[in-house]
Amino acid sequence: MYIFIVNPNARSGLGVRVWSEVENILKTRNVSYQVYLTKYQRHATRVVREITADGKEHTLIVLGGDGTVNEVLNGIEKLAKVTLGYIPIGSSNDFARFFGHHYEPKQALDVILNPKSYAMMNVGLLTYWGEERKRRFAVSCGLGFDAGICHYAVVSKLKNFLNKIRLGKLTYVGIALAQMLALRPGKMTVYLDDGEPIFYEQVYFATAMNHPYEGGGFKFCPKADPGDDWMNVTVIAGIPKLKVLLLLPTAYKGWHTIFRGVHTYVCKRAVFESERPLPVHTDGEPVFVQRKVYTQLEPEKIRLIIG
Repeated sequence: MYIFIVNPNARSGLGVRVWSEVENILKTRNVSYQVYLTKYQRHATRVVREITADGKEHTLIVLGGDGTVNEVLNGIEKLAKVTLGYIPIGSSNDFARFFGHHYEPKQALDVILNPKSYAMMNVGLLTYWGEERKRRFAVSCGLGFDAGICHYAVVSKLKNFLNKIRLGKLTYVGIALAQMLALRPGKMTVYLDDGEPIFYEQVYFATAMNHPYEGGGFKFCPKADPGDDWMNVTVIAGIPKLKVLLLLPTAYKGWHTIFRGVHTYVCKRAVFESERPLPVHTDGEPVFVQRKVYTQLEPEKIRLIIG
């Protein structure tokens, strides 16, 4: 039994049209399935929590973007009991890049219905508000500049407009330029595993990544591997704004890591403590501004259909 979690509003309404095509194929092939159409923010989390509460094995298929994947992950009771398939139709689709998920819905569905290969993926965990609140992430979490872009994208009319003319990937570029001009970098302390604290002045952002990409294709952690049991961290600090703007295009290829001011690490756990509250995100989904957050990998992996 395939259980589809569908975001009908993904990419400004493309989700409902794609689901109609997918459902016709399922009916034609007499495939047994259930479908849940999300109706509000984090509805997918609530639905998946109810589905997986029985402790049994389930095959969940996400039709949406990175945010829908994030919501689904946060509802799963036991990651090891779930097989996850994905039909990507979001604006950024960073989750799809590493594993090479098909962007054409019919091809993606064919892979799901006739899987030939799977991958075991790590899942990240963000803890905040004095370790009282937790949120999982598939791709990345971060605070500062990149999170500010995500926060603004949620309320920006630019994203809907660009999605309608099929230029949704430019959303984050446009917002990034505006955010950079208004940004005031500040002090931050980073703790990696059991090492000594690392102090930074003029931090633009810090991110803990499970996948190489975020923000619509920026390859911020080129060596990140979501199945290697390690988390990758990047901190951008101590350089002029103009240089940051010039570095952004190089990040699409992962070339930014060779420049001074770009600090990269590999660890099991990371703690970020800022001198003032900053925007925070998980997979592009906003979290209330925080001064201190904790990140690590979940002990269980999730199985993905990839080919």
